[in-house]
Amino acid sequence: MDKILEQTLLFDFYGELLTEHQKDIYTQFMLEDLSLSEIAQDAGISRQGVHDLVKRCQKILEGYEEKLHLVERFLSIKEKVHEMNMILDSSLENKEEAKVMAMKIRKISDTIIEEL
Repeated sequence: MDKILEQTLLFDFYGELLTEHQKDIYTQFMLEDLSLSEIAQDAGISRQGVHDLVKRCQKILEGYEEKLHLVERFLSIKEKVHEMNMILDSSLENKEEAKVMAMKIRKISDTIIEEL
């Protein structure tokens, strides 16, 4: 997975667990794409301070994911729903095939429920 997408997902899931200051700096860096220098000037801290804070936030967010696995579950469920949609699209052509596809979809939906 793309590192930026991964960090964005981690922030979406766990960002509220950061302090307001951490959220503000991390948002400016990751989502608003400001440079370390721009953020440092705005926040009144050094460029190195911003860099360290961003790295610390990344570690914190990754630590939450290691313990909770919410992003991993989300991506797994998203993949299964996509698979279900593909099966539905292909089953619309034949009634007999539709029954087989319905059973496959039921099996996938059962695995989704188990993951939740």
